[in-house]
Amino acid sequence: MATRDQIKKQMKADGIEFILAQFVDITGGAKVKMMPASSLDDAVDEGAGFAGAAVWGVGQGPDSHDMLARIDLDTYTPLPWQPNTARFAGDLFVDGESYPFCPRTNLKRVLGDLKKEGYIFNVGMEPEHFLVTRSECGGIKPWDPDNVDTLSKPCYDFRSMSPAMAYLQELSTSLSNLGWGVYQCDHEDANGQFEVNFDFADALATADRITFFKMLTSQVAKKYGAIATHMPKPFSDQTGSGLHAHYHMADAESGENKFEADQDARQLGCSAMAYHFIGGVLKHARALVAVTSPTVNCYKRLQLGAGLYSSRSGFTWTPAFVTYGDNNRTQMIRTAGPGHFEDRTVSAACNPYLALAAYVAAGMDGVKNRIDPGEPNLGNMYERSLEEIRSKGIELLPQSLWGALEELVDDEVVKSALGPIADEFIKLKTAEWETYDQQITRWEINEYLTMF
Repeated sequence: MATRDQIKKQMKADGIEFILAQFVDITGGAKVKMMPASSLDDAVDEGAGFAGAAVWGVGQGPDSHDMLARIDLDTYTPLPWQPNTARFAGDLFVDGESYPFCPRTNLKRVLGDLKKEGYIFNVGMEPEHFLVTRSECGGIKPWDPDNVDTLSKPCYDFRSMSPAMAYLQELSTSLSNLGWGVYQCDHEDANGQFEVNFDFADALATADRITFFKMLTSQVAKKYGAIATHMPKPFSDQTGSGLHAHYHMADAESGENKFEADQDARQLGCSAMAYHFIGGVLKHARALVAVTSPTVNCYKRLQLGAGLYSSRSGFTWTPAFVTYGDNNRTQMIRTAGPGHFEDRTVSAACNPYLALAAYVAAGMDGVKNRIDPGEPNLGNMYERSLEEIRSKGIELLPQSLWGALEELVDDEVVKSALGPIADEFIKLKTAEWETYDQQITRWEINEYLTMF
């Protein structure tokens, strides 16, 4: 762990004049206060003050006492786009006490309990996102300055990616300079969609990094005349953006991957603990998805029929059913390698602190109760009929935010992972659904205006 003197010395060497004390609200959106570098001690000991009722979902009203974000020195992150400024992730306190409505504090609680059992949850997340521009009428279109990103299958295409190379290289260089270990980036399956991959870390560090990555993309993209959006489904005919979570459980002392095994009757290279963890995730999947895909728009990704010819590229690459399989991207959970799972339901819009806390709780419920996930699905889920899938007892993922919230209300394991945030989350997301359900869309006008 970094000491205060070490950070001050590093800040001086880096020419840091200002710091951002940063936390997230219930949506995962970054909130900050800027302070002169000379205020570092105050930011550590007391914290930067916030009026909690001014942000979403932190359990405060206008009469509440100040929230203070006390910075974590280990999250020192110089801003590549503002070289004289550094960001520190913070934990919220009220009246000198740790504040349980803080998503970061809540994740630390869950991971602390996990460490007492001897484990660390290692996670790598793949932040898919779009670059878009706004039209004068307020609509959006994919950012395409050279008018070449027009293929139906643009994934990995050289010409489609070329205009974005400078953007992607700036991201990659910036993150590598921070020690994140960027190892590849690409043009994704939709026009104007990109992804940057960096090394896995423990769940808290990964959540901190995903939050900063969204901050970084928003500032770098505008240099190129684009808006970076992590909205899951900005275009109805294009593949959506996920935040696919790759993970394994490690021994807290040795770092050994506890999900990997040489002997596996299912031939996936996974241990009994790994299968029990997956069993828990599958058991709680219909409630868990409310947290990992927490917006109305997320469910435009996770639709039944999201297979052949459902997007311009031919596939949406998203699951619709509660399944796991081998190295197979039509499943909810893909076994990407021995002891290495990927959950493809996780949305770009999730709050990573809440999503990972809920995920650990669901999986560890499976470990504690030795829940068997059954045999892996080895076929193409996109090609199977709904009748065939139902005949095998496979559950459909919720097809709307409302459906997922109904599951979450009844799932005590997932709710317990959120602590007091659970009730706030359900309240706010219920209001989001009700507001959405009252809207009259352009599609409805076109479909019904002269029908009757």
